[in-house]
Formats: sequence, C-alpha cells, structure tokens
Amino acid sequence: MTQATEPLKAAPRRHDREILALALPAFGALVAEPLFVLADSAIVGHLGTPQLAGLGIAAALLTTAVSVFVFLAYATTAAVSRRVGAGDLKAAIRQGMDGIWLALLLGAAVIAFVLPTAPWLVTAFGASDTVAPYAVTYLRISALGIPAMLMVLAATGVLRGLQDTRTPLYVAVAGFAVNAGLNAALVYGAGLGIAGSAWGTVIAQCAMAGAYLVVVVRGARRHGASLRPDAAGIRACAQAGVPLLVRTLSLRAILMIATAVAARLGDADIAAHQILLSLWSLLAYALDAIAIAGQAIIGRYLGADDTEGAKAACRRMVQWGIASGVVLGLALIAARPLIVPLFTSDPLVVHTLLPALVVVAVSQPVNGVVFVLDGVLMGAGDGRYLAWAMLATLAVFAPAAVLVPVLGGGLTLLWCAMTLMMLVRLVTLQLRSRSGRWLVAGATR
Repeated sequence: MTQATEPLKAAPRRHDREILALALPAFGALVAEPLFVLADSAIVGHLGTPQLAGLGIAAALLTTAVSVFVFLAYATTAAVSRRVGAGDLKAAIRQGMDGIWLALLLGAAVIAFVLPTAPWLVTAFGASDTVAPYAVTYLRISALGIPAMLMVLAATGVLRGLQDTRTPLYVAVAGFAVNAGLNAALVYGAGLGIAGSAWGTVIAQCAMAGAYLVVVVRGARRHGASLRPDAAGIRACAQAGVPLLVRTLSLRAILMIATAVAARLGDADIAAHQILLSLWSLLAYALDAIAIAGQAIIGRYLGADDTEGAKAACRRMVQWGIASGVVLGLALIAARPLIVPLFTSDPLVVHTLLPALVVVAVSQPVNGVVFVLDGVLMGAGDGRYLAWAMLATLAVFAPAAVLVPVLGGGLTLLWCAMTLMMLVRLVTLQLRSRSGRWLVAGATR
C-alpha cells in the first residue's frame, strides 16, 4: 500500500510512530546534557564556595559559547535528512562530514579567543578577586574541549538527519557517567581540585566526540563517502548556519534582557526569576524533543519530493505540541506545592514566584506549537525566515520588557512579556506555515 492510498486513520498512526521513535530518545539525550553541569557542581561544591562560584561563572561562559553554535546540529539535521529522503546516503554522510569539519574549525577559533582572554572574560562577568582564579582555571582547561563539544553537536545533527536519535542518547548517557566518574577521581582522588573537574569534562567530551566519529566514519566507509575536508561543502554549511546563528543570538538576547530586567526588580525577583527560567528551560527540553523529530521527518519528506507528507506530518506534530503543552502546564500547576520548596524556603521569594509560575504554566500550549513549528521550518531549511522572525520578536519584546519596571510591574508582568514574546513567535511561525512557502522539495533547498 502506498502513502497516497493509505487509509486516513493509518496516516496519523504512522506519523505518531515516527514522532515517538525520534522524540523519546531525543528527549533523553537533551536531559542528559545539563546533567554534566549538575555533576560538576555537586562535586566541586564540596571544595568550597569560591570554587563553586568560579565553576558557575566559567560554566555560564562555556554554555553561552557552545549554544551560539547550536546551528551545527540544526542545519546539519536539515541538510542530511533531505539527502536521506532523496535516497542518497553517500551524499547525506558527505554533507555531515562537512558539518563536522566546520565544527573543528570553529572550535579551534574559540580556543584561540578564550585562552588569552579568559581573565578579562571572568572579570567582565563580575567575578570577585577570590573567585576569579578558580573561574579562569576552569575556563581555560574546559575551553580545550570546545572543539569536541562542537563536533558532538554536528555529529548529533548527522545522526538525527539519518533518523537515528538512539545513538545520541546512548552516547550522552555514557558521557555523563564517564564525566561524573572522572570528576570524582581527579578532584578528590588525584587532588587536582577544580582543575580536575575541568579535565574530567574535557576527557568525557573528547570521548563522546570519538564515539560519534567511529559511527560516522563507519557509515562513510559503508557508503563510499569521502572523509576529507571539502572547502566548498564547509563554506555551504557555514552559509546555511548564518541565519540560524542570528536566530540563536536573538533568542539569547531576549533571555539576557529578561534577566537584566528581573535583577532591577529586586533580590527576591531575580531569585524567583532564576527558578522560573530553570523550570521553563526544563519544560522546553520536552517540547524541543518533538521539534527535533520535526527537523528530521520534514527534511526527509521534502527530500523525497513528498510535500503532502510534509504538510500532514507538520499538522500531526502541531497537535502533539498542543497536547504536550497542555499536559506540562497542568502538571506544573499541580506540582507547585512540591516544586517550590525544592528551590527556596524564603517567604518573599515564594510569594513573588507563585503567580508568575501560573503564567509559565498557562503559556505551555503556546510554547508547544512554537517549538514544533520552529523545528518544522528548520527541517525545511527555512533559516532565513526564522532569523527575520526572531529579530522581529526581539524588537517587540525588548521595549515591552524594559517597560515592566517603568510601569511599576513585578515579576509576573515580566513573565507576561515573556509570554507575549512566545505569542509573537507563534504568529510569525503560523503565518509561514500556512503560506506553504517553506515547502521546497528536493535533495537540496
């Protein structure tokens, strides 16, 4: 039976199987990533407050540096999945190798920048004289692992494009276990202190990159794809990544503006804001798993010249996004009595947090659709539109957020502005989705 003659009831079930098969392992891998920082924090925290503060500053800088290049995963997924849909696995893996080579080049550039500027970066981040030496030590050592981190991003994109999200899950879980073990052994067993934690993370990241390379190289040899760097291919990957870089930087600017405004509202507000942002990010991992499935599935359909299949998959994933958002929102409201005490016992922080937490919960269905459509358009390679849409969102959010303290509003009003930001994204993404202009079929866009 062909897809064209497939019974109407069977098509949603087929899409459900595809979405679940890709989204569930992707969610596990996404959740495993922040566990690296949690493990480091738990181990370093016992060394002392200055060491833990130094780790916090260095980790924030490293996370920002790596997240800027997340396009290595997104753009690679879209390009590889199109080739898979077209039935050209050799070209798909070749495309993936170009992304990995680009990751190595960018990683080398970041190292060249971070090593000499580490003291300045740490000072600019507000580190005290007591904390700065620990932050610089951790930052300089961990920076050596940035090429491996970026390779992991690119290789993850390759495997997602090949419709494989299980391997990234296995590598992420193994990487977390190795990282935790090495940290404990080097920090306490070898007596290296915070430097031992940094070296443990670098070794774990390099091991993860090595595991990915083994998988990709095997695939390249199996299908006769070249492993050598190709200047034209690397340049094409970089050009495809520029719009997604603009999108990511715009989103980071939105989050930074929100944090800066919260800090101006008062100590209780910034403390409550950090809790909300942590919860918002955790829920985003669940919704982003569906978006990752969308990137891989949509790219494959378009590569196979099946625009009707792409539209049907998009509709089904939007339904998944709405349902997931409703479930997560209700769960967040129901779990408030259990969640809040985990983060704070300060009555003022709790009083500030609770009404804003309701806003976060109510906005989850909107977030679910936004994440899904974001993934769909990424899978279609529609990065230029995503860049302009996010710049427009930033232009709406920035003045709205700045007006919060001017109007005498508190944290709840700030998170209403965050919800406005997601609604603007929803409108821009819905307009593009309904226009059908993203439905560009073929092995390349």
